[in-house]
Amino acid sequence: MEFFYLTIVVFLLVLAVFDLFVGVSNDAVNFLNSAIGAKVAKYKTIMIVASLGVVIGAVMSAGMMDVARHGIMHPANYSFHEVMTIFLAVMVTDVIVLDMFNTLGLPTSTTVSLVFELLGGTFILALLKMNADGSLEFEDLLNSDKALSVIIAIFVSVAIAFFTGVLVQWLSRIVFTFNYTKKLRYTVAVFGGIAFTILSYFIFIKGVSKSPFIEAGQKEWIQQNTTWLMIAIFVGSTILMQVLHIFKVNVFKFIVLMGTFALAMAFAGNDLVNFIGVPMAGLDSYKDFIANGTGNEDTFMMESLMTSAKTPFLYLMAAGAIMIIAMATSKKAQNVVKTSVDLARQDEGDEMFGSSRAARSLVRASQDLGGFVQHYMPRPVARWIDSRFQKEEVILEEGAAFDMVRAAVNLVLASVLIVIGTTFKLPLSTTYVTFMVAMGTSLADRAWSRESAVFRVTGVLSVIGGWFITAGVAFAACAIVCMAMYFGGFVVMFLFMALAVTLLVRSQIAYNKKSREEKKDNIFQLMMRTKDPEIVLELLEKHVSRTQSFVSRFALDQLNKILDGLSNEDHHALRRCLRDLDEEQSQLKKYRRKELLSLRRIPADIAMERNTWYHLGVNSDQQFIYCLKRMLEPIKEHVDNNFNPIPRVFVQEFLPVRHKIEELMKRTEAMLSSGRFVAYDSVLTEADALKDELSVVRKHHYDRMQNDHDNGNLQISLVYLNILQESQEFLSIMRHQLRAANRFYGNDR
Repeated sequence: MEFFYLTIVVFLLVLAVFDLFVGVSNDAVNFLNSAIGAKVAKYKTIMIVASLGVVIGAVMSAGMMDVARHGIMHPANYSFHEVMTIFLAVMVTDVIVLDMFNTLGLPTSTTVSLVFELLGGTFILALLKMNADGSLEFEDLLNSDKALSVIIAIFVSVAIAFFTGVLVQWLSRIVFTFNYTKKLRYTVAVFGGIAFTILSYFIFIKGVSKSPFIEAGQKEWIQQNTTWLMIAIFVGSTILMQVLHIFKVNVFKFIVLMGTFALAMAFAGNDLVNFIGVPMAGLDSYKDFIANGTGNEDTFMMESLMTSAKTPFLYLMAAGAIMIIAMATSKKAQNVVKTSVDLARQDEGDEMFGSSRAARSLVRASQDLGGFVQHYMPRPVARWIDSRFQKEEVILEEGAAFDMVRAAVNLVLASVLIVIGTTFKLPLSTTYVTFMVAMGTSLADRAWSRESAVFRVTGVLSVIGGWFITAGVAFAACAIVCMAMYFGGFVVMFLFMALAVTLLVRSQIAYNKKSREEKKDNIFQLMMRTKDPEIVLELLEKHVSRTQSFVSRFALDQLNKILDGLSNEDHHALRRCLRDLDEEQSQLKKYRRKELLSLRRIPADIAMERNTWYHLGVNSDQQFIYCLKRMLEPIKEHVDNNFNPIPRVFVQEFLPVRHKIEELMKRTEAMLSSGRFVAYDSVLTEADALKDELSVVRKHHYDRMQNDHDNGNLQISLVYLNILQESQEFLSIMRHQLRAANRFYGNDR
């Protein structure tokens, strides 16, 4: 029996490693998005600063493991078997839920997932124990007061973080404006002093002073002299910031890097329990059972978990190292950071989210409210405020999503809110606080223009909705898993362990495939970064050329697959064709949105000249998809129903036409990809001739159908007739695409 529990403990520890990778991939957004979004330093430098914070925070987090031990449950009333069942259910559920959100690129909260999973597993076992023993009550089994305070604090922090972000960033922008280098004579020293003092309080008073490695006397001295320490730090740091400014050092860059270190340290110190707290509690439970359990897992109660955790230093160092490796290597971490940075971006770009009815309603209501306030505001005041928000004067580093003023406010304000929550013993979610502060500051900065507001609001609502879904899914899933394990015993436990591993492997394979298909669009990123209209036009032509040449290759490839699928009666290949066409149709919509954004960044006269031909080319790309779908659907239905195969005479008759279509498409694709239309006239002429040839073949086949009295051939004859009709349309679309591309690139003919 002990062997089975040892296997579970080993699995929990292995799963802890996965959880560290998955959790850090999710929570990296907390402390990386401001520094990365503002481009305060090289990515490598930012990672070094964050890694130092993670290491120090991890080493000092030994006292933070008690939530998993007795923060939700009262372990003294649970047996060893029941506690291990809860812990295993929590870990299996946690890895799957977090990995699902990371794969979707949505930041969620490891705190919420852990709390609600522990709550779900404990709740269901509490019900079962109360049903078996009428003397037990919820208060004996579930720490409901603590759980309720955690839940309330987590969700209230969403609104508080957002509105304080709006207010503080609005005031900061009024003081510094977007051209902040002209407004730094004295204000930067005061701002830097306040920020440095807050971050110092966050790092040293609420961080280092709580470490188990600090002696009790030193902790007491720090607590007794906190006020004077903060005054001294404020005065000293204000003078230091003024000196740094005099010597041309960017104070905001210093603050952002310090804030990144502070939040990384807090993340590792406070949230490490979310990743290894449960496995460590499971390991301690197993050790206690082996030493004192006398082999009876159903009667040995886990009173030992009521004491505070004493996690070995080696485990903490190992956890910190894994977290650093995950930050540096995880593509999912970069994907989650990208979501937050894109939603907070100062200018327009490729919006990750579409629009929704709720977002449209909120944007419309906000515009009405803004109009009402502006109507009653004195005009001189309104003009002065507008003069402080001249976005065209914004100072951005190359490739940055927003400036350093906003990055500094994001980090300092998030630190303040987390310090306040810690002071009042409210366990805030660092993910919720940092994300909502970033959204609030971007709104105050007028980064959400009328052209992008509805997409940004949809994104924020999607992320917040994902958080609430996390809570519900984590609670329900863990309750179900825990109940199944409780009644199913070791067999079900091991089945769920196998399921967790299988889902993780499948998820990683699917994510890698998705990443390969959605490679970073470097051309579009360059278009969004550059300010030179001529370079934007050149890059736009490259982007359009790449899109249209790919569509030409894709259309020809799908045409051949559809025709081969009919000849070979391969319904699997035809289904793949339908799936590929649907995916490409979705991709074309994204490309169109990107290219339209770029079209706005070139001179108006050139944009008007190119607009018609651009849209004709884009419509041709879409028409290729529609044409192939019209050809595919009757073929797929015919093959799926196992109707008569296509006669060999039809195949031989169409084969010369098929070869000519293939040759014309390849010549067209070569011109689209190179931008040199040397064979333009001959391709158009040959395409017209081939359309006439198809008309002759179609007339011949129509006559053949009239003279054929065998009704058994009617279905395949109609399918073949549709192929001939759509092949003519296919050639017409090719001509439109080629003509549009030729004119889009500025050729006169």
